[in-house]
Amino acid sequence: MKILHFADLHLGVETYGRIDPATGLSTRLLDFLSALDQLVDYAIEKQVDLVLFCGDAYKSREPSQTQQREFAKRINRLSTNGTPVFLLVGNHDLPNAIGRATTTEIFDTLAVENVYASNHPDIYCIPTKSGIIQIASLPWLRRSSLLKRDNAKNLTLEQINQELQKMLTRTVDELAKKLEPTLPAILAAHVLVGDAKVGRGSERLMAIGQEPFVMLSNIANPAFDYVALGHIHKHQVLSENPPVVYAGSLERLDFGEEEDEKGFSLVEIESDQSASKRRVSVEFHPVTGRRFRTIAVNIKAEDSNPTTSVLRAIREQEDSLKDGIVRLQISLPAEIEGQLRDNDIREALKGADYFTVSKDIKREARPRLGKLTAEEITPLEALQTYLETKKVSPAQTKLLLEYGERLIREQEVGK
Repeated sequence: MKILHFADLHLGVETYGRIDPATGLSTRLLDFLSALDQLVDYAIEKQVDLVLFCGDAYKSREPSQTQQREFAKRINRLSTNGTPVFLLVGNHDLPNAIGRATTTEIFDTLAVENVYASNHPDIYCIPTKSGIIQIASLPWLRRSSLLKRDNAKNLTLEQINQELQKMLTRTVDELAKKLEPTLPAILAAHVLVGDAKVGRGSERLMAIGQEPFVMLSNIANPAFDYVALGHIHKHQVLSENPPVVYAGSLERLDFGEEEDEKGFSLVEIESDQSASKRRVSVEFHPVTGRRFRTIAVNIKAEDSNPTTSVLRAIREQEDSLKDGIVRLQISLPAEIEGQLRDNDIREALKGADYFTVSKDIKREARPRLGKLTAEEITPLEALQTYLETKKVSPAQTKLLLEYGERLIREQEVGK
């Protein structure tokens, strides 16, 4: 039995994009759809038994009609080719208010053939051409599911997350007990596992100290042949027995994912009647996506032609810049800033699909408030110094520095 596992599509991310004149759509939306098309083509060509999506179809909780249409086109192509599709609800798929529909609920409402959508923990027995497979679903757990209880009203955020962790663990155990041992079984979960490596991108800013998590030992239940995870964008295998795998996102979202390989996992479950345990193999399949590239140039005061130095650095990475998303970061002394020929630099970057240029101008430090000067420290260091003087707690300081770093990065992109 072959199962294709992917997650975190995030249709609607349009940062670093522009309007494509041929379609009127954002070039970044087209990038994400291209990655999804590669996955659909593979699933149909290899005749997989099931496509398993582990949450976060869209960036927004209220995606546009165009984004919903394009996602539905791909799901319909799979279903009409006889490939069952299982859609799990992630945190980005949940509405802002209880009672509103999730972003994937329409497939259930229309009773689309071969498409199963889960927004609550349950066991799904899905018929495939290779037999029946059990999917134990663990969608994203709302904090509101706990807060509505009377005994949760006075809990701190840390205590709430601890209670949610207990709820997640109990739910996994309860699902495992409902399984039919003679049938292959997969746990599909959109959750943060404590042992996972969170990427350096935007997801890291939202994960630190803010989300409940479940321990790997509590989710790697031997009742499951495979544990398919969504929520973390970095592909990783957390356990081998049973395999516990984050498929990762299909496309790079920002420069924090610059070095990450993107794709999906192909899971093969081989049943052997003479063996006590089904054999499972997992293979990661990369997809071709938009490249992100950072070029950092540090120019010294004695450099007689700083523009030439910058152009040389660009030429050294010319092959990887074509049609990519590029950020050029130039650090140089203030006294030679005027020698930079901006037009020449931008001309050299025109082969990129999108690029930004930022300058870190180093000025001669002037004494101010003792040893602290605005010219000697970066904005992030200044923020850290301020928080230290205000005696902000280490945990809060760490979180505020993460947000400060994101704001500084967004400001650089907007230049």
